[in-house]
Amino acid sequence: MEGRVMKSTGSWYEVLGADGRKYNCRLQGKLRLEEIKENNPITIGDRVELLLDQNDISITEIKPRDNHILRQSVKKASHSQVLAANVDQVLLLATLKHPRTSLGFIDRFLVSAESFRIPQLLVFNKKDLFSQEDGILVNSYQQLYSTIGVTMMTISAKDDKDIEGVKSLLTNKTTLVAGHSGVGKSTMLNRLSTQIRQNVREVSDFTDKGTHTTTFAEMFTIDNTTFVIDTPGIKEWGLVEMEQQEISDYFPEMRALRLACKFGSRCLHLTEPNCRVRRAVEERTVSVSRYNSYISMVMGEDNRK
Repeated sequence: MEGRVMKSTGSWYEVLGADGRKYNCRLQGKLRLEEIKENNPITIGDRVELLLDQNDISITEIKPRDNHILRQSVKKASHSQVLAANVDQVLLLATLKHPRTSLGFIDRFLVSAESFRIPQLLVFNKKDLFSQEDGILVNSYQQLYSTIGVTMMTISAKDDKDIEGVKSLLTNKTTLVAGHSGVGKSTMLNRLSTQIRQNVREVSDFTDKGTHTTTFAEMFTIDNTTFVIDTPGIKEWGLVEMEQQEISDYFPEMRALRLACKFGSRCLHLTEPNCRVRRAVEERTVSVSRYNSYISMVMGEDNRK
C-alpha cells in the first residue's frame, strides 16, 4: 500500500495510508544507506510503499520525489537537511520585529525554493503591532517581492479574516511553512484547523527571540486535498548544492540579465567588467538589498544578522 510520510521522530515514521488511516512504521533495513549525504533519507511529504504484516509495518520503498527543499545541516557542514518533499509551494512567515526577520534570511529561503522552481509565499505577521513607519516599510517589501513573482501579504494571526486569506492560498496544495522561532507559526497553524494543536509561547522580552515549540517537522491535514508542513524554528539558512556561478540563476531579476554580461555564465557579478547585473543595480532595476543578499550568498557569509 502506498502512503505519505506525515511525521518522523528519527526511528519511527507516521504515514498516512491510501486507506485514510495513519500507521507507525519503521524503515526496512535494506533502505538504510550508509553513504547518503542527507541527515534524513526519508522526509516529511515523501511518498512511500508500506508492507503490512501481522507483527510489523515497514517502509519498503521511497517513491521518486517531484521536488524537495533543503538547507545545510547545522551539525554537519558536508551534509544537508531535507525539510520536506513533494511540496506545491513554500510559505515563509516573517516579522519586522519581536523577532526581526532579515532580508538576507528571506532571500536565502526564496533562493532555495527557486532552485527547485517551487512557488513562494512571503507572509508578514503581527501587522497589529505595525507603526506607521512599519507600514511604509512593508509596502516597499510588497513592491520589491511582487516584481519577482513572490506572493506577499501581511496578517495578524489572531484575525479571522486574515486567516481566511491565508487559507485561500493554501487550498488544494501541500505547503511547507517556515520561519524563525517566535514569528507566530504555531498560532497561525492552530487557527487554520481545529485538528492542529501546536504549543504556543511568547517571545522573550530580554532576548527578543522565540522559544522552539516545534521539535520535529510534521505534516497536518487541513482537508482531504490541503496539507501544511510545520518545521522547527530556523535561526539560519545555509545553502547547499549550489556553485557560485549558478546562484544568480535563482534570482529571477538577475536570471534574464546574466547572459548579457561580458563573461556570460562565468560572471559572478562582483568586479567583472561590463557586468549587466551590476549595471542594473546602478540603474535600480535590480534592488540593492537583493544584490547585497546575492553577494552574501556567493561569499558564503553568515545570514543570521
